[in-house]
Amino acid sequence: MTTASTALGTATAAALAVEDRALAHNYSPLPVVIASGDGATVTDVDGRTYLDGLAAYSAVNFGHGNPRLLDAARAQLDRVTLTSRAFVNDRLGPFAASLAELTGTDMVLPMNTGAEAVESAIKVSRAWGYRVKGVPADRATIIVASGNFHGRTTTIISFSDDPDARNDFGPYTPGFRTVPYGDAEALRAAMDETVVAVLLEPIQGEGGVVIPPAEYLPSVRDICDEFGALFVADEIQSGLGRTGHTLAVSRVGVRPDLITLGKALGGGIVPVSAVVGSRDVLGVLRPGEHGSTFGGNPLAAAVGAEVVAMLAEGTFQQRALDGEPLLRGLLEDLVGKGVVAHRVAGLWAGIDIDPVIGTGKEIAKAMAARGVLVKDTHGSTIRFAPPLVVTDDQVAEAIDALGSVLRDRS
Repeated sequence: MTTASTALGTATAAALAVEDRALAHNYSPLPVVIASGDGATVTDVDGRTYLDGLAAYSAVNFGHGNPRLLDAARAQLDRVTLTSRAFVNDRLGPFAASLAELTGTDMVLPMNTGAEAVESAIKVSRAWGYRVKGVPADRATIIVASGNFHGRTTTIISFSDDPDARNDFGPYTPGFRTVPYGDAEALRAAMDETVVAVLLEPIQGEGGVVIPPAEYLPSVRDICDEFGALFVADEIQSGLGRTGHTLAVSRVGVRPDLITLGKALGGGIVPVSAVVGSRDVLGVLRPGEHGSTFGGNPLAAAVGAEVVAMLAEGTFQQRALDGEPLLRGLLEDLVGKGVVAHRVAGLWAGIDIDPVIGTGKEIAKAMAARGVLVKDTHGSTIRFAPPLVVTDDQVAEAIDALGSVLRDRS
C-alpha cells in the first residue's frame, strides 16, 4: 500500500465538495473517496491505495471484486433481475433451500436490508406470540439488550439506547424491554407471560465488538425455553464467516429459533437479507401479511446462492479462525502502549484506545493517513474487520499502522 497523507488530493477535495452540497448529512465519513476495490484493498480517486479494515461492516466479507460473485451477478443480469413475489422466479427457491441447509434451519423469509430482516423478525415473533403462545392482543413484549444496534427504522430505534440513533425521532414504538447485555440473571428477572421473544446480537458489533461471557447465550436459550419465548439472534454483522463460523452462535453451540442475516449475504454486490428459522415459527405468516417488492428478486437470489455455495466450502470460516491468533497477539502487544483493551472473534476486533491519546474518530483519521481504513464507534473505540481474503502480512501491516499512530500521539 502507498502511504497516504493528511492533505486532501485534488480529486478527493472536489468529490467531497459535491457530496457536502448534494447529500443529507446523515453520515460523517472519513475524507477518503473510494473509486475501486480489489480483494482486501481499495483505491481512492487520487490513486492512493488503502487496506480496507471495515469491509462495509462485513458486507464485503469475500473481498472486493470477488470473481465468483461477479460472475453470478453478470450471468443473472442477462436473464431477469426482478419479478416481484407476485410470481415465482427460478432462482429464489434454490437459494432459500441452500441457505436453510447452510444454517440448519427449515424456512427462509427473504428481504433486502438488515433492518428489514429485524423488522420482519419482530413481526413474526409477535404473530407467533398471539397465534401460538396465546399472549393477549397487543400485549406482546420483546426483550432486547443494552448497547444493541439492530438498525435505524423508527421501531428499532425505539429500543436503542444510543442517543444519536434515538433522539428527536419519537414518539417511540412500545412493546420492548431492555436488560443489560451479558447478564442472564437480569434477563430471567425481566421475563413474564407477555414475552414473546428475546432479540440479541451474539456479538455486539456497533457496540465495539462486545463478546458476552461464554455461558451467556446458552443461558439465554435455556431461559427462553423455560418461559416459552423465542430466541432471535441478529447475525447480520456477526454471521457468515466473520467470527470463524458460519454463525457466531455456533461458537457456543446455541440454536436460536430465528436468525436474521444480511450484509455479507449479498456479497457486497446487492442488498440481500433474510430471516431463517424453524417451520413452527416462520410458518405463522399468512399470504399477504408481509412482503417486499425487491425481497427475493432473481438477481439477489443468484448472488446469495453463490455466497451460500462459497460458505458451504468452509474456506472463509477457516481463514477467519486461522487469522484470529495473529490478530489477537498483535493487539496484545499494544496493550499498555495506547491500547487499553481489545476483543477479538475471528477476523473481527474491537480496540479500546486510551482516551488521552484520542477519540476513535481521530485514531481512524490518523490510520487512514497511513493507508489503513478502520471505523470508530463509541468514545475511543475502533473496529477492525477486513475482508476475509486479507493476508497475514496485511493484518500485521494494519496493526503496525495502529502502533505507529499511538506512538506518534503519545
